[in-house]
Amino acid sequence: MERCNWKSLEYSQSYRLYHDTEWGTPSYDDAYLFEMLILESFHCGLSWLIILNKRESFRSAFGNFNPLIIKDYNEEKIKNLLNNKNIVRHEGKIRATVNNSHCFLQIEKEFDSFSNYIWSFTNNKIIYGGDNPLVTKNDLSDRISKDLKKRGFKFMGSVTTYSYLEAIGVLNNHSKNCFRYKEK
Repeated sequence: MERCNWKSLEYSQSYRLYHDTEWGTPSYDDAYLFEMLILESFHCGLSWLIILNKRESFRSAFGNFNPLIIKDYNEEKIKNLLNNKNIVRHEGKIRATVNNSHCFLQIEKEFDSFSNYIWSFTNNKIIYGGDNPLVTKNDLSDRISKDLKKRGFKFMGSVTTYSYLEAIGVLNNHSKNCFRYKEK
């Protein structure tokens, strides 16, 4: 079975599983969309494998990725998270997660779901790319990032937004020879 040419796929079973079953799979589930929003914002500047290996710890630390829980995190909870050695202890990203939970819920209210919002940028179509691993942002990620920032989101620049769009399947950037690349 041929996969994308990612070095980490050779030695990490969890990375292979993520590639084979999640990355680039279109998601319309708000719970998953929020989970990936959190994980991608923590991914900024770090290896995805670090985040992936800490995913369950993030899940535990951040109320099972429930924005209704996270929005109420207070200073004491933030201090506890900053002392949690099992997650990435970046104060700006932790505070951004609390902030972004409020913004996410506002979008859900305005668009009936976050899925409706995020997929509206492509008229509910998957954008196929692949074969150019040097691309880290594009016009779509620029537009969405700008809109997210306008709505108050933090740590969602164009590069992070691009990675997020890949993760949730708005962008299918599997290599064209990868078994996961199935242009419709």
